Amino acid sequence: MTAMDINISSTFLPATDPDASLAFYRDALGFEIRNDVGRGTMRWITVGPAGQKDVSIVLHPPAVDPGITEDERRTISEMMAKGTYATIVLSSPNVDAAFAIVEATGADVVQEPIDQPYGIRDCAFRDPAGNTVRINQQP
Repeated sequence: MTAMDINISSTFLPATDPDASLAFYRDALGFEIRNDVGRGTMRWITVGPAGQKDVSIVLHPPAVDPGITEDERRTISEMMAKGTYATIVLSSPNVDAAFAIVEATGADVVQEPIDQPYGIRDCAFRDPAGNTVRINQQP
């Protein structure tokens, strides 16, 4: 290990309906639940891919930071509604198979699998909060 041996541990995505988001990440993507703190709309749910305990996504209530202004809350809400607020990129060795599984759950398809000019094949969905979830396959 070097001083700069750093890995990604967690990322945060907003969730307006914790149960709907949990169902998407658990049932459509196959993620496991690692923690579920709070209740109602004030829940922080940690999920992650099975077998990768060191990488997690924390689904959290949007714009609850007391330092955020009402204008900022409105902007965040508007961006989430448009699907432009947050994105996460996942990877799979077979993006077409992953797409078929996620699509079969009724997930909101943004883009079917295509070969990108920069060398990857990818697809995209929108989670229940409006976050973009891209799945790519390296060549």
